[in-house]
Amino acid sequence: MPTPTSRLLSLLSLLQTRRDWPGAVLAERLAISHRTVRRDVDRLREMGYSIHATMGPDGGYRLDAGSELPPLLFDDDQVIALAVALQAATSTGVGIEEAALRALTTVRQVMPSRLRHRLDALEFTTVTGRPGDSASDAVTPAVLMSLSTAVRAREVLRFDYESGPPAADAAAAGRGAADAVPAAPGARDAAESPRRVEPHHLVTSRARWYLVAWDLDRDDWRIFRADRITPRIPTGPRFVPRELPGGDVAPYVAARFAGSEHGGGWPCRGTVILSRSASDVHPFAGDGVVEYLGPDRCFLEAGSWSWVALAASFNRFDTDIEVVGPPQLREAFVQLAARNAATAAR
Repeated sequence: MPTPTSRLLSLLSLLQTRRDWPGAVLAERLAISHRTVRRDVDRLREMGYSIHATMGPDGGYRLDAGSELPPLLFDDDQVIALAVALQAATSTGVGIEEAALRALTTVRQVMPSRLRHRLDALEFTTVTGRPGDSASDAVTPAVLMSLSTAVRAREVLRFDYESGPPAADAAAAGRGAADAVPAAPGARDAAESPRRVEPHHLVTSRARWYLVAWDLDRDDWRIFRADRITPRIPTGPRFVPRELPGGDVAPYVAARFAGSEHGGGWPCRGTVILSRSASDVHPFAGDGVVEYLGPDRCFLEAGSWSWVALAASFNRFDTDIEVVGPPQLREAFVQLAARNAATAAR
């Protein structure tokens, strides 16, 4: 027979799952009398929960929002989700890092040991600078746990990997702006043969997850979309971690997103003089460098994944442009002008 405490927790769990609960249904689910249900509801109210009694032939109870935050009850998946969100919040840069870290510590202290072990195994790095992604690219907690556990244990990981459109595949391999073209539903090819990698880091960036790993068959670093990974078991032998180019995963991944093979930012950087004030240009310069040259003149150094793309990005300021260099940027403007003329002619 359940204890009064466990019965209260079961009742609270039921009230949190739906808006209205008929009293008869609660009594049946908990195998107690209607009188005991009323008594337990009163105890929860004394603890700070706002529980409203509904009227009617099937009168029951509804858990409402209260004026204070009472003790909360989470299932296992909710606890892990909350901990992951708090861990990611420690690197948002919006002023809540210390509060998120304290909240994460509090949550971890009251976790059952089985959940604490799962949380400790889930280590990841947050990287900024990615465009937003769609909910259809969600990765399951089970996959995240498998990847993080392999990273932590330093064990070779085998998995099936779904291919996306060519641009996205090149990105996942680290040969361009990572996943610049999100996969469209139904656009993925059949799963490739099993991949064998040495997993090094689990990374999250703007609602999408990635695995940074050394591909044993391709003898090179790769960045894999986690939502396309289906881990195989068991894992392989342990390995001695290789040194990641640059040594730090966050700038390395950010550089790969920008199209650079081995870090160092954008592969193409150039400089122009714009016939606009620095104050007009600066808010839209991204990671570019803006210098004041006069009331209606400024210097802008910026980068992109190709020279033509860089030339096109300067045109967004809708003004006269003087190319300072390098020569590849001047040639890119020539190519862009010819391409635009051909488009206009068609």
